[in-house]
Amino acid sequence: MKAIRTSVQAPSDVVMIRPHLFTVNTETASDNVFQKMEEAAADLSGLAHQEITRAVETLRSHGVRVHLFEDEGRDTPDSVFPNNWFSTHAGGHVAIYPMKAPSRRRERRADIIEMLKAEYRVQDVIDYSGLEPDGLFLEGTGAMVLDHIDRVAYAVQSERTNPIALERFCTHFNFEPMVFAAADRHGVAIYHTNVLMCIATDYALVGLSLITDAARRDEIANRLRDTGREVIDISEEQIARFAGNALELSGEFGRILVMSTTARESLSQQQIDMIQTSTPIVALDIPTIERAGGSVRCTIAGLHLTRRTR
Repeated sequence: MKAIRTSVQAPSDVVMIRPHLFTVNTETASDNVFQKMEEAAADLSGLAHQEITRAVETLRSHGVRVHLFEDEGRDTPDSVFPNNWFSTHAGGHVAIYPMKAPSRRRERRADIIEMLKAEYRVQDVIDYSGLEPDGLFLEGTGAMVLDHIDRVAYAVQSERTNPIALERFCTHFNFEPMVFAAADRHGVAIYHTNVLMCIATDYALVGLSLITDAARRDEIANRLRDTGREVIDISEEQIARFAGNALELSGEFGRILVMSTTARESLSQQQIDMIQTSTPIVALDIPTIERAGGSVRCTIAGLHLTRRTR
């Protein structure tokens, strides 16, 4: 493995939410085929609580600083996925996003924003949630996969990624939008970009076959290669097992790629070797949480902020 350097792409601090009541959210099922609706009525709370607890312990053992918040509410079934309602950016900027499902709007928490202000150098908080009454949604780093190095926001077309909201975000936060259509073999549109794309410092995992326009597919692949990254193409079957829903973090001993055990087991040995040329893979076992339609990347809100010195 080559020498591992720090990177603005890979935050060392994160926010995670541990749910005390966890169910599959029936309100979001209409455009999320990754959800297991046969589990909607099941009581999965204990298992989900254990999975986040173990995931946090694993990340901390690798030197990642985890701010763990508890959710004891009964009307926020997707609270374990905080990356959708806020993101943070170098220079002390925070974004709060407009969410499509009313139940997901209740996930926004003032105590998390206040923690960010207290622990990190926050200059401003831009709140886009006022776009919700107009039906303009942009579900954070689920809707967008951000290249913090090349300043590009990759985004699939969906009801959860409104072009007006995306343009406002990109203008405020200095990203170039790259929008594309993506669908599975049945023609069902992909609902969030981060299920088919993960951008790390030296490589990118991308489900190229799901990008419906061939010219746009080539443009995206070439844009990623132009940054010096290795493009690792992942199949539709691997995407269904959350291989694209991964995140690069910085730990005590260098950068790591975190993904679920389900995702890692879907990868070929060649793909694993390509990833581990740059970063070791740290697999988190969260099968219960994955029934709700999201995986490891969705459970982690990376903090691209400067920590305050005491």
